[in-house]
Formats: sequence, structure tokens, C-alpha cells
Amino acid sequence: MIKMIFSDIDGTFLCDDRHVSPRTAATVKETIAHGVRFALVSARMPEAIYPLTHSIGLEIPLISYSGAYVLDEQGTTLASTTMDPAATRRLLQELGADDSLTLNYYAGHHWYVTDATHPRIQMEIDITQARPQVLPQGFATRLDAGELSNKILIMADPTACERLEQELSGAYPMFHVVRSAPFLLEIMDRTVSKATGLAVLLDHYGLTRQEALSFGDNYNDLEMLAYTGISVAMGNAPDAVKKAATHQAAPNTADGLARFLEENRELWQK
Repeated sequence: MIKMIFSDIDGTFLCDDRHVSPRTAATVKETIAHGVRFALVSARMPEAIYPLTHSIGLEIPLISYSGAYVLDEQGTTLASTTMDPAATRRLLQELGADDSLTLNYYAGHHWYVTDATHPRIQMEIDITQARPQVLPQGFATRLDAGELSNKILIMADPTACERLEQELSGAYPMFHVVRSAPFLLEIMDRTVSKATGLAVLLDHYGLTRQEALSFGDNYNDLEMLAYTGISVAMGNAPDAVKKAATHQAAPNTADGLARFLEENRELWQK
């Protein structure tokens, strides 16, 4: 019997207009009413997730930064994995020399940028509703202050992201480097994945991975999908992600998450 459900956000929990559909909201609330825990898992920061949960009246656990920052339903920090400061400083110096890249520094509830007016930053603000803090002197000031990063985000054109994913993975073995979208490259500590975040929450609630179900749609969901007893790839997922899951759902644009839960009630209803 499934006792906890984990869902990626973009391309999974959300419609393409970046809102939660009424059907998805109602179905998730139904699962919670039946005693099943529900958590959102994302590369987003907490402040980019809370507007979604508040919009449909939910207080649920969150896994942010692809597993590096885990919060319970009250917002209490259960785990925070930060990046090695010396390697982070070297990485930022290397990347900062390339003007074609837009860098973001995330630490807990804080999002730091050097220029909030940049179109890529403005797009992220529009998508997430989160607000960055501007550091005109650069990210080293946070490292100097001891505020270590949970995640570095690179925004760039898809070709650069693909190239950097390969280059940085080899040059920085202490980091986990993964694309969450064609134009977004996420960098965390090498021990971090969505699966490690799931492990923290399942342990916190005294549940096993066989009692968990996960939904995902992209390559950075692969570890999560492999970790849970039942895994569901969205219809909009790449073929490699679909092959990695135990089940498939309709696309996010067709309420895939809600439809799967409605059509498979025997998995989670007592």
C-alpha cells in the first residue's frame, strides 16, 4: 500500500501555464484525506514552491534544490546539504569569466544574483514568483560570510548547457551537475539527488521506499523514479525517462498525475 506520494513540479504537477489544475488539486487533497502523505520535489527554492501550495490550500513537506534542502510541512529544516566552499569559489571564478552565462547562488531561503534586470532572471521571477537579492560585488561575499550554497544555477543557451554539463562533471567530481531544462544547469553537492531528499522524508515519517510512489517528467527525476517502489513517468517525458519508470501517465497538460491516481486507487486507498 502506498503511504507517501512524491511529485516533481514543472511538467508534472503543473500545467504548461504554470498553474495547478483544479482536478489535480482535488485529487491530491483526496489522497491526503485518506492518510497518504504528499510532497513536492523540485530544483526550485522553497519560496518558489510555497505560492503553489498556498494557492490550493496545502501545507505539505518540500524537497528543494533537487534534494539538497528538505523541509517538513511546518517548514522545519530536516536536511541541508551545502557545496564545498573552496570548490564553489573556484567554480564561480571560472564561470564568471563567461559573459554568456547567467549565474544564480541559492542558500536556504535566499536567492542571490548580480543583476536582477537580466532577461533570464526576469523570466525566472515570472515563472517562480520568488524574488532574488542583488549582490553587485559578486557571490564571493556570501562565501566570505560563511553562507554556503545549496545550489548554483547556470542559465545559458541549450548548447552551452549541454557542453558545460559534460565539462563540469569531469572537472568538479565533488559536485552533481544535471540539466533540469535545456537552458538550465543545476549544480549541487555530489551526494545530492532527488532520491536523497526522498530518503530523508521517508525516514522522518517512518516509511519505506516500497511504500512510496513518485511522479516525474525529466532526466533529473531519474534517481527519484528508481528509488520508489512505484514510479510514474508523465506522457510528456522523454523516452528514456518513460523506460525508467514502472508506469506511465497521461501528459501534464491532460491531468496525468490526477488521472493516474484516480484510475489506480487500489494503490493508495485502504
